[in-house]
Amino acid sequence: MNEEQNKELDTGADIVTLVDEDGLEHEFEIIDTSEIDGMNYVALIPIPKSAEEVLDDSGELVILRVVNEDGEEFLDAIEDEAEFDKVSDIFVKRLEDVYDFED
Repeated sequence: MNEEQNKELDTGADIVTLVDEDGLEHEFEIIDTSEIDGMNYVALIPIPKSAEEVLDDSGELVILRVVNEDGEEFLDAIEDEAEFDKVSDIFVKRLEDVYDFED
């Protein structure tokens, strides 16, 4: 997924629109950022588009790496399983007081 646009809502929430492999746009709220081992990461939660999606919301936490290329920042999937496990553990510990996580 690539970052397409950032905008801020009146609520002060940081919202990012990501485009998936099929070209579909999905909105996420950035709930946390962290620098770990010299790399920047973001934790995101999907923003439901409808009331039905709110009821079906799995509470998925998405964690992506912030990558700088040619002076531009974009979000990239973490392919390395050990890196992902380390980063996700850190975010879960940081956010567990606010969100309920399931293993």
